[in-house]
Amino acid sequence: MKQLDMTQPFGDFLGIRDKVFLVTGASSGIGRSISRTCYEFGAKLVLMGRNAQRMAETTEQMSTDSFHTILVDLSEPETMEAAIAEAVSRLGKIDGFCHSAGYEKTLSLQAMKPVHYQSMYNVNAVAGFELARLLSKKKYCSEQGSSFVFISSITSLVSRVGLTAYSASKGAIVSASKALALELAAKNTRVNCISPGTVITPLIENFLNQLEPEQRQKRLDEYPLGLGQPEDIANLVAYLFSPRSRWITGSNIVIDGGYTSK
Repeated sequence: MKQLDMTQPFGDFLGIRDKVFLVTGASSGIGRSISRTCYEFGAKLVLMGRNAQRMAETTEQMSTDSFHTILVDLSEPETMEAAIAEAVSRLGKIDGFCHSAGYEKTLSLQAMKPVHYQSMYNVNAVAGFELARLLSKKKYCSEQGSSFVFISSITSLVSRVGLTAYSASKGAIVSASKALALELAAKNTRVNCISPGTVITPLIENFLNQLEPEQRQKRLDEYPLGLGQPEDIANLVAYLFSPRSRWITGSNIVIDGGYTSK
């Protein structure tokens, strides 16, 4: 497949050229792919992540006037507003955000402690809700309205043993997005969720490589269209950011290669 020249965004097909979008988890995986895809469509980006080196890898082919990076620990959301204010002063008001950051921990119920639930909720859910609160303020939000996108998971619908906290945190995102969609509609702000199946990121690839061959094949066979790529999610996020999706809000869009159709 021909590689896109990321120094030359390819037109305004989606209508997001020069729009400003904030992406959490932008230093790796799905968040990095969302960032690069939106850049290819001509958007400007506020990129949140924890690792400076990996963030530099995300932005290495982007023009310096098209992005602003924020190195932040999302488990401490009270630190975000000052950083957002700085980003807005540089790139302009925010037209939307995607909360892609999150992490998964597999633990049995007996091994779970309150701190595990709290830390996972803080990153997977609370940080996203706090961003929604901040970015719906007039001083940060575009006057033309916004699009908020939360990355949930199919584990909010069908889960596995050991994912009590993770599934609950992702389910919380789905439920809260519906309430936010109703509340923020008056501000012309749309709020949606995306629930991916297994997407091949470096972490997932490492996990699959540790499985026995028959276990790996069983995991692959669960997906009629095979496992997903980060770009599959990024393309949908870009669409939800765009005015082409203007009548979609309060939805949870499952993108899983047919996994939950069985």
